[in-house]
Amino acid sequence: GCDSSVNLTSQKATDAVDDIFQSLRDIARARMHMKQFNSIHNAGSNTHQAASYKPLLKQVVEEICNPDRPDPVDIEHMSSGLTDLLKTGFSMFMKVNRPHPGDHPFLIIFMVGGVTVSEVKMVKDLVATRKPGTQ
Repeated sequence: GCDSSVNLTSQKATDAVDDIFQSLRDIARARMHMKQFNSIHNAGSNTHQAASYKPLLKQVVEEICNPDRPDPVDIEHMSSGLTDLLKTGFSMFMKVNRPHPGDHPFLIIFMVGGVTVSEVKMVKDLVATRKPGTQ
């Protein structure tokens, strides 16, 4: 709400900071229902005291490229087409494994808000080391 520092008041600065913190709380609330990707902060442990930061994009790509291939908890497969819908319907009665995102040689990750150049490089490096041949 200020076009120059001359018009900046204490109230305008306080309102701007309050808006920033409200946005951060809203972002945290959006991830509360997640079991695996609910935090980018690791507080550490008794043996490793230092707190660390692990970007959400890195967590998602590591999960997709995980060689142990557990069933992803927070990543859902969306059925597309009649065949997939039939498989999903029969999965209620039979043991049918959902497709894993890492099964496909081509993966599109869409990030709302965009990504930085360093995040693109991080994704490219992770995929190249953990899942060679995947684009």
